[in-house]
Formats: sequence, structure tokens, C-alpha cells
Amino acid sequence: MTTQDREWLGQALDLARSGYALASPNPGVGALVVDAAGAKVGEGCHVYEGRKHAEVLALEQAGAAARGATLYVSLEPCSTQGRTPPCVNAILAARIARVVAASRDRNPAVDGSGFAALRQNGVEVEEADGELAASAQRLNEAFFYFSRTKRPLVTLKTALTLDGKIAAPDDNTGWITSEKARAHVQQVRHRHDAIMTGIGTVHADDCLLTDRTGLPRRRALMRVIADSLLRIPLNSRIVESANDDLVIATTSAAGQEKRRPLLERNITVQDFDSPNGRVDLHALLDWLGERELTSLMIEGGAKLNWAVLEAGIVNKVLLYFAPKILGGLESLPMVGGAGRRSRSGAIRLQNLRTIPVAADEFAVEADVINDTRESRQ
Repeated sequence: MTTQDREWLGQALDLARSGYALASPNPGVGALVVDAAGAKVGEGCHVYEGRKHAEVLALEQAGAAARGATLYVSLEPCSTQGRTPPCVNAILAARIARVVAASRDRNPAVDGSGFAALRQNGVEVEEADGELAASAQRLNEAFFYFSRTKRPLVTLKTALTLDGKIAAPDDNTGWITSEKARAHVQQVRHRHDAIMTGIGTVHADDCLLTDRTGLPRRRALMRVIADSLLRIPLNSRIVESANDDLVIATTSAAGQEKRRPLLERNITVQDFDSPNGRVDLHALLDWLGERELTSLMIEGGAKLNWAVLEAGIVNKVLLYFAPKILGGLESLPMVGGAGRRSRSGAIRLQNLRTIPVAADEFAVEADVINDTRESRQ
């Protein structure tokens, strides 16, 4: 793969990113057609409502110039019939000579079959590697995960001091991180289908949990509150701003009289009973998956953070570190609860990636190793 190939693929990835929040539950895909003289003659970005895939849009724009050209695409072209015919068919019909892809489609329905079909019909196929491939995989990791599990990919996000604290014991006015870091969080929220917090955070912060980027979305960011006894205040900002985008995850222990005023505001109140009397987080994920919400971001306090980690539902963590130290035994740590009683039982992470955010601030993204054989001592 040449340097020019990588530059064109970078542009295809940029096109795919322009479809954030517009393509779900489909993957974000960007494509462009480059003729034999090295000129771009077509490009496309997939959005769900538009139905047509990025490859088809790029080929239609290129027209006859697609014959003998190279198609650069951020994701392996599909080979199966869905809402539209397979993209492989359109590529073959356009007489594309070469396809260069940034990522294989990890959806089990495709996973290499698109590449195989192209090669079998004489089209040269090249796949990217290294950071380019990794970036393409990250772009659609929620789609890949949802395709396999029918559950949203869960990311636990928190802002904390360098000594791991998220709140002071007395005065919690102000922010832990900078305005730039908070703007970065909004960009991350924009890439998610749903966001969740606990009732404790609603009481403490009167949060909104909205996507404030101002960028277009196909669906509103679904806001989810874990509230086993329906203690949510009716005058909270999140209730008052509800517009068919708020779900209260509760239990049958919450009385009917608490449900009525919420239901009157068209707020979804859904029971997820568990033996311990709390919200069954696994059942909640299944419910969200049934609604084709492919990604869930959790922004909670120490109690909820422990509950979701201990339940084994977190796939990734995204930790924003501020250049501050609170210290003390009363300042709240990122994760509360019972915790693990031995080092060998610690929840482990892998594939750590550092993200520069602002001067003296950074974020750490990592995958959570959810091993059911892990010690619970």
C-alpha cells in the first residue's frame, strides 16, 4: 500500500466520521473513487435515513469514470442483502479494478466474505494495517460488538484527579477538568446512542445528560437513569427536559403512585428486577439492544461505577485526568462499593491508549477484561 493509498483512506475515514450519530444502528462508512490519473471522481458517506451505502453513493457520483478506478472505503463492502442490495454487486457492475479498505467488517454476516467475492471476480483487494486499521476498527467497534451480541457496547467515563478522586467531602462546586476536556466529552457523547447515570448523581448534580455539540443526530441521545425506587425529583432538569428521550430503569418495588406523573410526561418507566432488589443491569442492556441502541456511555458516581464494573457489563473505560490532587480518606474515589479484597482479584484492563486533551490534561481509554472466572474474593 502506497503513501497515496493511505492518504485516500484517511479521507475515507474522515467521511465516515462525518456520519457520527447519523448512521446507527448501521456502521459509519466513507468511500471515494479515484481514477487512473489519480483524480477523485466520486465520494459518499452513509447515513441511515439515506439508505444507500457509501460505496454506492461514490460510484453513482463517479458514473462512467468508475471503470478501471480504485475504490477507497473505510469498511469492507457488504456482500449480503439488507435494506439495500450488496455493495459488492454495485462495485462489480461499475467495473472497479481495485478496492482498498481500512478495515474488515467484523459483523459475522460479512467478516471477509465481501473481500472474497471481489477477489473471486478479479478485483484487486488490499487491506490496511497498523494505526490506520486500528482507527477504522475503533470507529465502528460499537457496531461490531452489537452485531455479535445484540447489546450496546458500554463505556464507563469519568473525570478524576491524579490521585483517583471524583468528589471532595465538603465543597463540590466547579469542575474537576477544564472546559476543553468537557468539550471533548461532548464529542464522545455525540458518538453514543444512549447515556446512563444513577439517581445519586441526579440528586447531587441535577444533570441534563444531553448531547450539546449542536451536531445533527438521527435519534436523540437516549438518557437512562438507574433508580430502583423511583426517587427521581419531578422538578429535576432531566425530567423537565424529557422529550421522548428519557428512560427510568427501576424495579417493581417502586410504587404505582410514583410512576403516574412520569408516565403522564411520556417518560418510559421500565422494571428490571433482580434478586438483590436493585436494577438488573444485564436485563437493561438486553432491553436497550432490542431498541437497536448500539452504544451506551455511563457517567455515574462511585456507587454506580462499582455496580456496573462488578456486574461485568463494562467493555471500555474512558478516564479524564486533571492535574490536581485531593487526597484524604473522605474524598470519593472513582469506584466505591465493596471493591476487591485482594490484588489478584483486581478488575484488569488492556489495550491502554493515551489521548491528549488539553495542556496538562489527558484521557486514558482501555478495554475491560470481563473474565467470569475472575476471583471475586
